[in-house]
Amino acid sequence: MDNHSENFSPEESLLVIQSMIDKTKNSVADKSFYFLLWGWLVLIAALAQFVLKVIVQTPNHPVVWNLMFVGVIASAVHGRKERGKIRVRTYIDENIATAWIGIAICQVLLIFIFSQFQIWQYCYSFYMLLYGIGCFITGRILKFAPLVWGAFSSWVLVVVSTFVGYDYNILLLAAAILLSYIIPGHLLRKKYKNQL
Repeated sequence: MDNHSENFSPEESLLVIQSMIDKTKNSVADKSFYFLLWGWLVLIAALAQFVLKVIVQTPNHPVVWNLMFVGVIASAVHGRKERGKIRVRTYIDENIATAWIGIAICQVLLIFIFSQFQIWQYCYSFYMLLYGIGCFITGRILKFAPLVWGAFSSWVLVVVSTFVGYDYNILLLAAAILLSYIIPGHLLRKKYKNQL
């Protein structure tokens, strides 16, 4: 083991940690592509489903969620382009990625559960809950308050969702995604561009 790592003063250790957090903020802000891509796709799909279900009154209203396949393809293409770029991944990057992978797996499993039991009327409350968890973890690790506030707003909307019907839960989902993904994503991207 290198003796230099054992001789860090507390101040030097804090500077190293802060440097890692700053690098992660930059990498996450630089990758705000994913926050904004998925945020806008979910917002558009939720609003389209509300229009189709409540205004047009078609039973085929869930078809709009096929829009998520666009996100999968766009994410894969963007991720492939990013692999070619040299970038340092920190421990913090890895932890944030691990949290979001876990949340994505939970969302897929919830789709399976809701389809097996045909209890779609509850799905959006659970999705907002998961959005809040991901944004809270990311916001706390990065010390980026808009993500933390976005998480709290999602959780408040989860509580509200228990008092309204399925139709309005669709609109609450749209509000949650706006407050927890889209607005913080744009603020993170703006902060990143200002740092450049």
